[in-house]
Amino acid sequence: MKQLVKLSVASLLVVGALAVQAGTLADVQAKGNVTCGVSKGLAGFSAADSAGNWTGIDVDVCRAVAAAVLGDATAVTFVPLTAKERFTALQSGEIDMLSRNTTWTITRDASLGLNFAGVNYYDGQGFMVKSSLGISSAMELGGAAVCIQAGTTTELNLADWGKQNGIAYTSVVSDTNAQTRSNYDAGRCDVLTTDASGLYSIRAQTNDPSEHVVLPEIISKEPLGPVVRQGDDQWFNIVRWSLNAMITAEEIGVTSATVDVVTNNPERERLMGRSGNTHEHVGLSSDWTYNIIKQVGNYAESFERNIGLNTPIGIARGVNALWSNGGILYSPPFR
Repeated sequence: MKQLVKLSVASLLVVGALAVQAGTLADVQAKGNVTCGVSKGLAGFSAADSAGNWTGIDVDVCRAVAAAVLGDATAVTFVPLTAKERFTALQSGEIDMLSRNTTWTITRDASLGLNFAGVNYYDGQGFMVKSSLGISSAMELGGAAVCIQAGTTTELNLADWGKQNGIAYTSVVSDTNAQTRSNYDAGRCDVLTTDASGLYSIRAQTNDPSEHVVLPEIISKEPLGPVVRQGDDQWFNIVRWSLNAMITAEEIGVTSATVDVVTNNPERERLMGRSGNTHEHVGLSSDWTYNIIKQVGNYAESFERNIGLNTPIGIARGVNALWSNGGILYSPPFR
């Protein structure tokens, strides 16, 4: 008698996606837009205003890809997704790429039929409490109720940290970032934990940010970046090198205001498509990187207008500074 083999829903989605999605660039060019999965609303990363206009550093990665492949950074259809929905939406082909404060892990990169195309924000998990509690360290959180979002690395990190430090806690789990914040605001938990960037974003949106304290402890590594399906190397390369173009532009001092200035810097001229043939390697026109920087800007421009010190989010570059400025941000060379 033949033995029946049962496949999980996730496995079927991966197999199906790999069978039908081997030409993402052609599909995107045919429909005239990039369908990009983003968060349901995380200020500074991906959020829509009352008029439906999306902004954020994750949004800018979507726009960079659209500028590269369509010559128009506005040619993006944004699909807001919860943490639980995001991978299924990408696996099934509902979206062309995911740019949604998503942590790169071995499980996600090697078992879901997905590829991480780079890191656009180096983060780490932290804790936020109300100032009125008088807590100054996460080590004082024994017995606390902790608000967390389901379907994220946050749950596993918190469990590992609690076990390692002998700290017991009660989880208050919700499906969306908005629900997590609502639980915290309503006092259903003592502490909110997520990526530190998210904590600063949430605090900036409160009526009085001084009423909330982000504790000093960072308990994990959270490299956040765009994700694509496996099986389409050309699309993977386009998304990866669109992000790298923004980083390289900052490294060599090219901004959206100076892209048209011709210099004797060979790397700059290659990046701007005025020399060399790197565009042929990704199957795009010679101005693909020029369009990214002209229409979206370099990495520093994106960072500063969305989450920098002069924004309500108020995040310093820190480890997200260039490698030459004390950070770890780095792009392979365009050559």
